Amino acid sequence: MQNKLLSRFLKYVQIDTQSNENSDTFPSTQKQFNLANLLVEELNQLGLFDVNCDKFGYVTATLPSNTEKTIPTIAFLAHVDTAPDMSGKNVKPQIFENYDGSDLVLNKDLNIVLSTQEFPELKNYVKQTIITTSGDTLLGADDKAGIAEIMTALEYMVNTPEFKHGTIKVAFTPDEEIGKGVDYFNVDKFNADYAYTLDGGPIGELEYENFNAAGATIEIQGRNIHPGYAKDKMINAILLASELNNMLPIEQRPELTDGYQGFFHIVKFNGNVENAEIQYIIRDHDKEKFEYKKQLIYDIVNFVNKKYNANVASITLNDQYYNMREKIEPVFHIVEQAKKAMIEVGVTPDIKPIRGGTDGARLSYMGLPCPNIFTGGHNYHGRFEYISLQSMEKATQVILKIIENSAK
Repeated sequence: MQNKLLSRFLKYVQIDTQSNENSDTFPSTQKQFNLANLLVEELNQLGLFDVNCDKFGYVTATLPSNTEKTIPTIAFLAHVDTAPDMSGKNVKPQIFENYDGSDLVLNKDLNIVLSTQEFPELKNYVKQTIITTSGDTLLGADDKAGIAEIMTALEYMVNTPEFKHGTIKVAFTPDEEIGKGVDYFNVDKFNADYAYTLDGGPIGELEYENFNAAGATIEIQGRNIHPGYAKDKMINAILLASELNNMLPIEQRPELTDGYQGFFHIVKFNGNVENAEIQYIIRDHDKEKFEYKKQLIYDIVNFVNKKYNANVASITLNDQYYNMREKIEPVFHIVEQAKKAMIEVGVTPDIKPIRGGTDGARLSYMGLPCPNIFTGGHNYHGRFEYISLQSMEKATQVILKIIENSAK
């Protein structure tokens, strides 16, 4: 199984599928179809039914049941795109077999080292096979590892007729990294009872909670007057924007929070004396705290307007996604099912809230309950990304065990 996983993974990560948050098309980049079309070809070769890639880049397929038992239809999903944070072009993965626990030199010329001091969790993978970047791109394990794991599980089932299973659905989606992955996904047509995304991190991760999320843009209208004659007349939009930002609670910044703690994260600041714009993302697992955070930023804008006796600040705020826990709890057996599968294949479940969002969060609100399972990777979205081949194998075993147990 490891050889098949490695071969698939290396092939997938060398296909550039980076999404683009500034694009107005869907998918946001046409190059995502390069991997989507390859997956269609491979799914057809495996003999799956209803294999399709639609105009939006959604790849879907069905493995029909091979038992007469009435079994829920389970789906597994992963996304084809990689993050815009760093280049996904000309990815040159490096393989370190029988890892000895020392620092890994990713790029000697650029002096880029995957250090055990900075990343002590590396030592958890001594004697395993580690796949890394070459130091100048991301690796793309997020989420091509998930794709490789799903495809390898499908191949195993197709080639092992004595392995009994119900109807299995798979879907590979574009644009997850820019928050648009299921904008046009047809849940009713997909017709699964529940699903799992293979889009988590280190081995053992099992997640059914995520942030409630909103995005806010604040526009500041200043008044530019020649500085020599500015007394009592100038309103400096840069300073006013800084003042507004400093009214938000400092302890609720992402670099000072973890676990269930939410945050305000300033992601963009542009401006001059006349005009300024600030963009935030607002996150909290707790719905009441989430609503409080949104109200607080509105109140700050209103306070600034009253202070300056003018409409100098305006805000546009939109919800982005919600905590899927609300939709998962009524069908919590699907989390227990994944937990049981992990234990049975020798993996210790690490159930924790996602400090972010996944396609599964939105799918859960669209009627398809969808917790998230580990793929085995670390340090996603950057040059220090790496993954253990043995963790990938365990993720594949978890998929198969969930399916096997559901057919009993």
